[in-house]
Amino acid sequence: MPMNYPAETTRPGADPPIDPPGALSSRHALVCGASTGIGRAAALAIAGLGAEVTALARSRNALESLMPELERAGSPRARFVVADHDDRPRLKTAVEGLIQREGAVHVLINNSGGPAPGPILEAQEEQFLAAFGRHLLVNHLLVQLTLDGMQRAGYGRIINVISTSVREPIPGLGVSNTTRGAVASWAKTLSRELPPGVTINNLLPGLTATDRLRSLQHQMAEQTGTTAEAIQANWESTIPERRIAQPAELGAVIAFLASPQASYLRGVSLPVDGGRLNSI
Repeated sequence: MPMNYPAETTRPGADPPIDPPGALSSRHALVCGASTGIGRAAALAIAGLGAEVTALARSRNALESLMPELERAGSPRARFVVADHDDRPRLKTAVEGLIQREGAVHVLINNSGGPAPGPILEAQEEQFLAAFGRHLLVNHLLVQLTLDGMQRAGYGRIINVISTSVREPIPGLGVSNTTRGAVASWAKTLSRELPPGVTINNLLPGLTATDRLRSLQHQMAEQTGTTAEAIQANWESTIPERRIAQPAELGAVIAFLASPQASYLRGVSLPVDGGRLNSI
């Protein structure tokens, strides 16, 4: 039996704009881990859609230098918050103050540096507790702080930057694999409880040219007695695209997930990995 929809102009989500420059005008985005790497790229891409952007990270100097770049990219107002994901009480105070001063947050990008590498059998309890605090508990806290404003606006986008280890655990990243999987499960559960118009999705980056990847690359080279160039060549041989991603490529996907175009994506874990994963 054919479905009977209301008129196209009245159906919720009908004809979202096709990525216009102002797709996020009048929206306020809070981008965590915005000083470098994927977080910085996401902040710039979201600014390009016309959003007001608040960049959050630990480095004041890096955040200050990012402000004029965000404005040049298209943000009508760029601001920053200096905060540490490992200090949740101060982070909570900082974000509460931001909302009181600047109003609701409509786009939340949860992004933070991953735990240190190492086999899971060697991981100590403190490492697990720190990782769950920095990722799962901070993500949950920030959703609780921002959800009311999203719901009142009838528009909310929560995007978690995780890892392809959600699908296929990565050797030598025991604590990270465990924590990232927990975040993905939390997000899927939350996707069933959020109100209409407020979505949550996960970005699963593959190998991306960030400071963290470069650090891992050099550690692996030292451990195996080879060169960083050889490690990179081996990585690239496993990727159908035969190259490492640039942060801007991930930022563009995050901006899409934050936009009105992604209104019917909800609870999805989206790999952006050049085809490296073997799983469906």
